[in-house]
Amino acid sequence: MQEIILGLTAGLCFVAGLSWGRIARYRWRFYQQVREVMETHTATDGSSGDEDGEGAETDSRQEEVHAAVMLARSSFLRDLHAAGLYVLVAIIALFLVTTDTEFWTVVMLVVGVPATLSLMWGRKSGSEFRMAQERFEIERRAQEALAQEELAPRAWAGRLAPEDLASFEGFAVGQVYLAGSGLMAGDFFDVFEVSPGRLAALIGDVAGKGIESSITAFQAKYLMRVFLRQFRDPAQAVEELNLQMFNAERTEEFISLVVLVFDTAAGTLRYASAGHPTAWLWHQREVLPLSATGPLLMLEQRSGYFSREIPLMRGDLAVLYTDGLIEARRGGDQFGEEGVAMLLRREPLLDPGELCTHLLDAARDFSDTPLSDDVAILAVRRK
Repeated sequence: MQEIILGLTAGLCFVAGLSWGRIARYRWRFYQQVREVMETHTATDGSSGDEDGEGAETDSRQEEVHAAVMLARSSFLRDLHAAGLYVLVAIIALFLVTTDTEFWTVVMLVVGVPATLSLMWGRKSGSEFRMAQERFEIERRAQEALAQEELAPRAWAGRLAPEDLASFEGFAVGQVYLAGSGLMAGDFFDVFEVSPGRLAALIGDVAGKGIESSITAFQAKYLMRVFLRQFRDPAQAVEELNLQMFNAERTEEFISLVVLVFDTAAGTLRYASAGHPTAWLWHQREVLPLSATGPLLMLEQRSGYFSREIPLMRGDLAVLYTDGLIEARRGGDQFGEEGVAMLLRREPLLDPGELCTHLLDAARDFSDTPLSDDVAILAVRRK
């Protein structure tokens, strides 16, 4: 009888050890998976530079992933320990079969109880492991989605208002962009060569916030590249843009835009403005307003626009901006278009990039509250 009990106990413990070993194998695979995710996160976070506010987020993500790795590792070691313990007890039980000690028989019988429970629990271990793995995958994908949600607005804004612009022979270009309180921007600007000797500079603002206004801004920016190459007169390009983008079902959406075409061969600056805040031109020691030459875009399908032409000389400087700059407030007063003109009169010889920065700083200093709207500023000087 003693041999039978010890044999059964040894068998139960051996099977329990195998069950815990199977669980430990699952835990090991899970641990390896979590480690790979941690290494991927570390490599990704390390390759992307830390910007303001991003360092803390990166550290937090790494701490969360590191904690998951430690939990997976401890679970694996615990289950591996249990498997080894039951196998060891099985070996001892088999050894005791050759002895004649009733005390150890009782001990082995008692050990058989948790071994039996382990077998019952081990049947559920596979489904529990799969549930843990699925939960980890869901959380990992959620983290990736959140990270992409944070990066997408920056990447989108980088297309609409890029931090770096190409260099153009005979011109100096500067720009500044300040994102507002919304996730997605509606401000955009662009500078590109229309044809040899002709440079186009434009800036625009789509009313509203969110993804819809950003999509509209993206469409307007790149359609203008097409139309300015198709039509020599910027007013015709603006008319065509309005015709193509008008949508009677979206009456709440409209665009303000101003476009300048510098022609170095003809020595002229031709511009058209669709309801945009007044741009300014430093020309022959005077600051000239480049006022609107037509209504806002997307209000009426057949709106008419015209252009104006001004002689272009070396040293001339054009400043374009969106309404977020001039709407900076102090009490009931606004920074206004005249605030831009005053700074241009005071510092007309500044580098275009420095001038854009000075304008943004001046608006911030003027305002008694942080600027909440998007601000885009573009300056182009004929060398």
